[in-house]
Amino acid sequence: MPFLILNDIDKPGGCDHATIITSMSNIQIPFSEFHFSYARSSGAGGQNVNKVNSKVILYWKINDTTCCHPDVLQRFRDKYGQFILESGEVQIVSQESRSQKMNQDICIEKLHEMLNSVARPPKIRKATKPKRSAVLKRLNTKKRDSEKKQNRRKDY
Repeated sequence: MPFLILNDIDKPGGCDHATIITSMSNIQIPFSEFHFSYARSSGAGGQNVNKVNSKVILYWKINDTTCCHPDVLQRFRDKYGQFILESGEVQIVSQESRSQKMNQDICIEKLHEMLNSVARPPKIRKATKPKRSAVLKRLNTKKRDSEKKQNRRKDY
């Protein structure tokens, strides 16, 4: 789960002083690579829904990042291409929580889970032959079933 640490948040441009600490193995994305957009969320929240922009949309320029290996990025494009816009940005949306901060953390967590799922290359399947005993067992079973069905026949 990623943790967002904001330093000097009261100063103008406080978002530039944010760092992310993640529990991921090798992939750490600097907070400066993220761009957030906010909108009014649908769903629960009562009157608060009409006046607070709690929905968070995370944008991450996948083509400009230097934090991931190119193979990982290619696997990400192959598996999660529906999240990539024509401009080359990954778009992740969260409106699960009533809190903007919580939705921001959820977006970052979703991105890290997606990257974790493609971090390792898939295992290559090695073609194998069935053992001779397995082939013989299958053929014997077929022969037995065939004899069983032939014994059920009535000769007219």
